[in-house]
Amino acid sequence: MLSVQAIEEAIQQLPEPDLIRLRDWFAQFDESLWDKQIEQDAHAGKLDNLAAEALAEYHNGQSIEL
Repeated sequence: MLSVQAIEEAIQQLPEPDLIRLRDWFAQFDESLWDKQIEQDAHAGKLDNLAAEALAEYHNGQSIEL
């Protein structure tokens, strides 16, 4: 397994088109991890209080349309 330092050094050597491709790939990769975490938290009930609070504010007329 490569160290973070080795990866950083390799990235610094990339030509700009490859750096752009890496940046795009990493953004998608990171978003995928975030989506999985949100899904796991939702299934575990960790977001239930936030959802209940948001619904209560909506029903009490305390929300605004975006």
